[in-house]
Amino acid sequence: MRAAIVHYWLTNHRGGEKVLDALCRMLPGADIFTLFCDERVLTPEMRKHRIVTSFLNPLRRCYRSLLPLMPMALESFDLRGYDLVVSNESGPAKGVITDSATRHVCYCLTPMRYLWDLYPAYRNEWTRSRVKRALMTPLTNYLRLWDFASAARVDQFVSDCENVRRRVWKTYRRESEVVHPPVSVEQFYAKPSEGYFLIVSELVTYKRIDLAVRVFSRNGMKLRIAGAGPEYKQLRSMAAGNIEFLGRVPDAELRELYAHCRAFVLPGEEDFGLTPVEALASGKPVIALGRGGALETVPPYGGLFFPEPTDESLSEALAQLDALEREIRPAKLQTWARRFAESEFVKKMGRVISTQPEASPAESLEARPTACALRAPRRTRQSRGGPWYR
Repeated sequence: MRAAIVHYWLTNHRGGEKVLDALCRMLPGADIFTLFCDERVLTPEMRKHRIVTSFLNPLRRCYRSLLPLMPMALESFDLRGYDLVVSNESGPAKGVITDSATRHVCYCLTPMRYLWDLYPAYRNEWTRSRVKRALMTPLTNYLRLWDFASAARVDQFVSDCENVRRRVWKTYRRESEVVHPPVSVEQFYAKPSEGYFLIVSELVTYKRIDLAVRVFSRNGMKLRIAGAGPEYKQLRSMAAGNIEFLGRVPDAELRELYAHCRAFVLPGEEDFGLTPVEALASGKPVIALGRGGALETVPPYGGLFFPEPTDESLSEALAQLDALEREIRPAKLQTWARRFAESEFVKKMGRVISTQPEASPAESLEARPTACALRAPRRTRQSRGGPWYR
């Protein structure tokens, strides 16, 4: 079976790229198609595969601003001759055009939130320039139409959690099976706390890192933030001295940060949220906004949920941590986290990929003439030379 994996862009290494790594191991001969590729972020597993980039790749430094051109770039990929295409979607990926005989499975990390459920916030709250807002309106309207239409090119949707399964139905009116993304839980471990809180996140607006920075700047508790992104300068300017920005850190250093933290903080709504699972695999409690994927990944005995993304709500949750810590059993949290191990992903996603789809209506119609051709046509009065009416 000749297979291809379509990934939106390879410009950093986050949750979507960890899914890609697992797919590469499942499909060792697959080619990777991606809009942009920075070779510095490629993992050893990715380097084993042939990688095809789009005509936009030379402009990858400003890839975020090229969203209106991405549909054309995706549709330019030549996927003729592939039996299976697996698109890994968070940014645009499922919009590729495949042969009629090709099976297209979309593993959806989330529909593009900046086009759908977060669009009002992006346009009216997080975009300050009036010119950008004016341009955003017609461009996002076009992109939403294309995104909805491109969902029809997918034969089967797979969502990474129940939260995203609901979004896929709301956005595309398509049913999907849930397969949780892979987490390398066996690589994480617990060590005594050094008293600091930890955030691991891309520094973008919707992650709501600003909420945590404000709260911790006031309460004086030590907070370490691992990650980078366009919001770094603004967040750094509002942070007090008790907050440390670490930038992107190697995996080994990240595991140490998890192991020694007091608790992990998730201030924004996540689609699924790999980082809370990594914290639980390190035996650490999670303080999370009580929305989205965290409600599926964090057990009641493994953390605290605050109901609203406000300073007061997060502060109240932090105040309750002392009582929770007396009940925390690291081994119990690690046992919970194992349900999200890569072995579970491989088993469930493997069943999806190997399942033969039911015959399509077109294939059923193609089969009918063969049987019908054996039947002699019925003679009518007109075929015998007489009138067709009495």
